[in-house]
Amino acid sequence: MSVSARLSSCSSDYLPGGAALRADKAQQPAIDLAVAYPDRHDAVVHLMDLRPAGIFRREVAAWRGLCGEFTRTIRRETFEVRYDGAWPLLIAYESAQRFDGETVIGGLPRSTLRDLSRRLVFVPAGLGFREWQEPRSLTSTIYLHIDPHNGLIGDEKRLWSLESTPRLFFESAALWQTALKLKGLVETGPTASPLYVEALAAVLLHELLDSRSVSEARARGGLSHRKQRAVLQYIEEHLAQEISLATLASVAQLSPYHFLRVFKESLGVTPHRYMLSNGSSELRSCSPTMGSPYCR
Repeated sequence: MSVSARLSSCSSDYLPGGAALRADKAQQPAIDLAVAYPDRHDAVVHLMDLRPAGIFRREVAAWRGLCGEFTRTIRRETFEVRYDGAWPLLIAYESAQRFDGETVIGGLPRSTLRDLSRRLVFVPAGLGFREWQEPRSLTSTIYLHIDPHNGLIGDEKRLWSLESTPRLFFESAALWQTALKLKGLVETGPTASPLYVEALAAVLLHELLDSRSVSEARARGGLSHRKQRAVLQYIEEHLAQEISLATLASVAQLSPYHFLRVFKESLGVTPHRYMLSNGSSELRSCSPTMGSPYCR
């Protein structure tokens, strides 16, 4: 069973196939999948809360185990996005650049990253997501709501680990390609094959688990999760200032040389590049030795 709709606002409506699109008391739209899940009482997918709703064009499609949203802005205005749903959420930013703004997931330091394009965010169920943007251009974003208990993966331990760990602005070529395929099916609407969607949903879950394993392996060879959080939080809080390498190394309780190596191992870029991408001034004394590749 699949349902689809194209929405220009968050008003209540009904979707083909017997699934109701509605808004709850907080005005967060939802899809009731009672037809697809006759034996479950929790088969309600809360969609993204977009404000102001009038600047968005939204396409929605829902299948057993997966709901997809594709949103585009039609005017360049400051906007806010919220999510407090019961299903895990994967966000794929197709095109998103901002002059100002912040992104927050419960349990992680806030991020003011300016260029979000081709980045991914994972929000575990019930953790909460908040974002506001003063955009530099029109934005387009893919939101994929995943029901991990639909029997697509039988390993409950791995599923629990997936649902319990938020991830903010990471990259995965495999996940990105799968998200684009699912975006195409959202745009296709009711004629999309449910079997194909279910297969892609299973692939998506496996790729999420695999990408997390890769990230954990990097962390073991680089900064610890605790030190990484402390360093990134310090950068976020001092973006307007000139930050020295020695200061960041001190936050991580490492020597400057060792800090450069493990930072790049953990995040895939040097501190210098990371701060430039976040809109910060350049890093002073980027390397303890002239010409170090860790500075570039």
